[in-house]
Amino acid sequence: MTPEPPEATAAVTVVGLGADGWAGLPDASRAALRAADILIGGPRQLDLLPPECAGQRVAWPSPLRPAVPGLLAAHAGRRIAVLASGDPMFYGIGRALAEEAGALRVLPHPSSVSYAAARLGWPLEDVEVVTLVGRPAARLAAALHDGRRLLVLSADATTPGEVAALLRDRGFGPSRMRVLEQLGGDRERTTAESTADDWPARQPPGDPLNIVAVECRRAPDVLRLGAVPGLPDEAYEHDGQLTKRHIRAATLGVLAPAPGELLWDIGGGSGSIAVEWMRTHPSCRAVTVERDPARAERIRRNADRLGVPALRVVTGAAPAVLAELPPPDAVFVGGGLTAPGLLDACWEALPGGGRLVANTVTLESEALLADAHRRHGGELVRLAVAHAVPVGGFTGWRQAMPVTQWAVRKTPDTSSGADR
Repeated sequence: MTPEPPEATAAVTVVGLGADGWAGLPDASRAALRAADILIGGPRQLDLLPPECAGQRVAWPSPLRPAVPGLLAAHAGRRIAVLASGDPMFYGIGRALAEEAGALRVLPHPSSVSYAAARLGWPLEDVEVVTLVGRPAARLAAALHDGRRLLVLSADATTPGEVAALLRDRGFGPSRMRVLEQLGGDRERTTAESTADDWPARQPPGDPLNIVAVECRRAPDVLRLGAVPGLPDEAYEHDGQLTKRHIRAATLGVLAPAPGELLWDIGGGSGSIAVEWMRTHPSCRAVTVERDPARAERIRRNADRLGVPALRVVTGAAPAVLAELPPPDAVFVGGGLTAPGLLDACWEALPGGGRLVANTVTLESEALLADAHRRHGGELVRLAVAHAVPVGGFTGWRQAMPVTQWAVRKTPDTSSGADR
């Protein structure tokens, strides 16, 4: 006899539920709900269950995430079934439960994304999914590229209007939009196709259970933003304190962001390094430190406009504020190098394998980088960029100020177990 998998005996079972409710559940999901002592879910989900599910019904409080440990502890030792929308492990409650409860038995239902792709005839592997549930609409901006197809998970009935407004604001007003509501249920509906430019007049708010399909179209006169570091300087609001495009691309190349990593951007200026670090992958995180309050606000605006509103901006002077920050995977120092103890504090904060990159244009800071290179190794380079400009009736080169860059990776000291 085949042994029962461990998750089958887990104390918590997560059951995916669609808009079709009880009628759309397979036998295993129905059996789990009938057998549960405690049924946890949103009021709408609990109302879809028939009387034969006799367990005690517990509605999720708000906010939901902090309540998970307490609810599980309160009903420990009893059979718990948690109701989730669609696939619990795809932007669902399954993640929080896995973190708190350990082993789970998960009985998924088709997600709204799967239904939407099927209705639209869009191959799912060619579609980018962006969730705006509990997240600002500004994060959608990072996914806007001409010709791309997006499926946007809505927070409520107002989300389609917010998506249309953002598309217009970012120069993607010609993008085509449809809203798919109550997918898989008796009240399923897909709106007529419209452009984001036309949306306000044609589409009043509809059902709160919806997903927005977008086919991105950039207006011809709008600045094109690529998917790799080195965005045009014109993409940023700045007061001159901006790591210029070519130097920025080279800097991000040696910082080498990877999914899930955290960057410290010291002396943020306009925030361009932190912004483009976060744009490389949705899970990349960054904290930028800027002592000037006006520049700190400017960084927030740039982050919002370029699709990374989760960028954390700390207004204060380094190294004093660094002790309050979570440990970084990489550090970039773009300003304030002459602050006493700054480079040493950044170096000490790095774990083994962490990267540190510092740029400067002044002789005083260059001397500090030369000394750091002597002590810690790494690579010391000078980056020079020249632009062709008119010289009378001819063309000549105008040299920008050269940038000295120190880049180093901190490696573990295997003889002592400490980092060096």
